[in-house]
Amino acid sequence: MIQADIAIVGAGIAGASLAAMIGDRAKVVLIEAEAQPGYHSTGRSAAFWSESYGGPLVQPLTTASHAWLEGYGFLHPRGCIHVAGDAGRPELDVLAAEMADCGVAHEWLDRAALEAALPGVRSDYHTGLTEPTCRDIDVGGLHGDFLARARRAGTMQITDAEVTAIEREGDAWRIATRGGEVRARIVVNAAGAWANRIAALAGAAPIDIQPYRRTIAQLTTDPAMPADMPLIMDALGGFYFKPEAGGRLWLSPHDETPVDPHDVAAEELDVAIAIDRFEHVVDWRVVRRERAWAGLRSFAPDRLPVYGYDGQAPGFFWFAGQGGFGIQTAPAAAMLAAAVLLGEALPEAVAGIDPERYLPTRFNA
Repeated sequence: MIQADIAIVGAGIAGASLAAMIGDRAKVVLIEAEAQPGYHSTGRSAAFWSESYGGPLVQPLTTASHAWLEGYGFLHPRGCIHVAGDAGRPELDVLAAEMADCGVAHEWLDRAALEAALPGVRSDYHTGLTEPTCRDIDVGGLHGDFLARARRAGTMQITDAEVTAIEREGDAWRIATRGGEVRARIVVNAAGAWANRIAALAGAAPIDIQPYRRTIAQLTTDPAMPADMPLIMDALGGFYFKPEAGGRLWLSPHDETPVDPHDVAAEELDVAIAIDRFEHVVDWRVVRRERAWAGLRSFAPDRLPVYGYDGQAPGFFWFAGQGGFGIQTAPAAAMLAAAVLLGEALPEAVAGIDPERYLPTRFNA
């Protein structure tokens, strides 16, 4: 049996970042159900960092993560333009107001400026809203860096170790996995789409962390998408697309289809919807669909992350519900959660963020 102070269930970006931020201040074991960490959600990300993504209560975590991500070279220039047809102008106005309130840089584009930035944009798109601070994220590099930091600090990592039972024994937990047993004082639920199942095994207070399918297709177009084109996002939440290597683009219909946690795959209908929406924005021709995939995004009922000790199961800590913003908020979220988990003061980088808004006990009031 492996003995540890803290057992973190899930070695995706959530579990890996938290283990890295705990460092050598506790003996940690990182438990992963799959043969490789980050297989389901982390490895299928659209890989961008946007301060406006996730809304005003997620933005502080995104902004606080910038210094870490930039300082270690995981961010690369991209920029973003939020667009909407005639019916979507009110949503652009709301977004602009939120960005102003949060101090997120933005600028309005008139039709001429929008045409220059997005050649071939169709005539019912009269304006756009820029987000120049938007960046691409090296997701694989970031995830690998967190795992390496955790290993150097002494974290043990076990894979092919799906959790099958969690039982309280005195002041600790016995965790049965397909890779052996672990005993730890604290269990951290960083299981992403499987967070509900882990919570139920431990008898924790139920929180409905719902997984949703999100689809991405890789296309080649005529004209080819320029490598320096910004991320294009629909203010109505109907699509986004961004450049990839070799003139390709990644396109998503911004779908959120509720599903049970599993190894999710793209549905042909969702890919077709994405292409149809794309062709209503620009007059480019889709030459070839090269591949398509899907990932899981998991949200709590209020769409905010869940960080903190459970109100029912002692020594059970939630680090879940990070939706589509888990990667871009990873450094700050892990710093904040590590401090709450270990009972320490918040690090300077997240000192202005109130952890109370993310506690799981908000659902038990």
